[in-house]
Amino acid sequence: MLHSGQKRFMMETAALTRTTLKLALVFLATFHLKTDVTQAMQVTSTGPQTVQKAQGETFQLGCTYTPGVQDTGELDIEWSNLSPDMTQKDKLILAYTGGQMINYDSSLSKRLSLVGDLKQGDASISLADVRLSDTATYQCKVKKGQGVDTRKVTLVVMVPPSVPKCWVDGKEEKGGPVSLRCKSYQGSSPLTYTWTRESGGAMPPVQALDMEAAQTGELLIKNHSNSLVGTYMCEAKNPVGKTQCRYSLKAHNPTDKVGVIVGAVIGALLLLLLLLLLIWLLVCCCHKRRYEKEVANEIREDTHAPEGQPPSRNSSYRSVLGYRTHPGVSYSSVGNRLPSVNESNGSNSDKGSAGMRRLSPLKYDSRYGYPV
Repeated sequence: MLHSGQKRFMMETAALTRTTLKLALVFLATFHLKTDVTQAMQVTSTGPQTVQKAQGETFQLGCTYTPGVQDTGELDIEWSNLSPDMTQKDKLILAYTGGQMINYDSSLSKRLSLVGDLKQGDASISLADVRLSDTATYQCKVKKGQGVDTRKVTLVVMVPPSVPKCWVDGKEEKGGPVSLRCKSYQGSSPLTYTWTRESGGAMPPVQALDMEAAQTGELLIKNHSNSLVGTYMCEAKNPVGKTQCRYSLKAHNPTDKVGVIVGAVIGALLLLLLLLLLIWLLVCCCHKRRYEKEVANEIREDTHAPEGQPPSRNSSYRSVLGYRTHPGVSYSSVGNRLPSVNESNGSNSDKGSAGMRRLSPLKYDSRYGYPV
């Protein structure tokens, strides 16, 4: 019979043996799997899974591979544009099969090319002059015999920022607020703006730009002074490029607001006087046209007088000048002589015998404003 100590030893020995066998089996299984993986087809290209490129650049999508020992047969390689919709089929763009390269996308035929050496295990392709529409996830699939492996790369095409415009909101007056602004009107998001001071000293004592200010490109100076005069540079940046613009900040003395108000009042009064003058000229012009029309009517009346009373040249002349005739008064131009009413009647009676007698010189009559 075995003692209790011997039984305990034998039990511990059996348990240790079972544990050792399990570890050995696990090690053998792991080694076998590792050997199989090493011998299988592998795509060995490394790098970021997402690549950002500026519009117009050339992008190389790497796809190097190592076939396994057991991988025999023909080499098949496929480049596809993966659809983001799982219900849609992926788009095959380039393939190598049966020793031939086949391009399945005519829109990319002039920009897509194989740059690797398939004999050296390199199936990398190059996409030139990338466009926004080229943004997609591309997959390289290498197959030889039973060995298959893939690699996916997401290409994001972006527009670099255009040269920004720098300007200032405000009058750059001392003691007042001044806002330096910066804006790039082209470029893919996210766009960020950074202000720096190139000359004149350190940056002004303003609050640091937060995320919102970095997106709007505003640098606010609450209390402007001569110490802040200088050249400031704004840099607009996104993941694929950056550009700059500069602004030379000045400091002016505050505007005299009282003088501005007085000037505005004087200007308004002058404008009012000018308006009144225009109205007066318009009224005078209307009166003149009406008077000319009346004179023209009087001339037409004299022109169409009856045959027994031929039109008087002096009457027509007086009508043009706007004179009114008075009964019993003879009219004549300065320097000429006309018979009076009585003399005219007498001359008519004695016309055949005596003829016209010479008249006395004309005298100016203040009642009528002309010689009589």
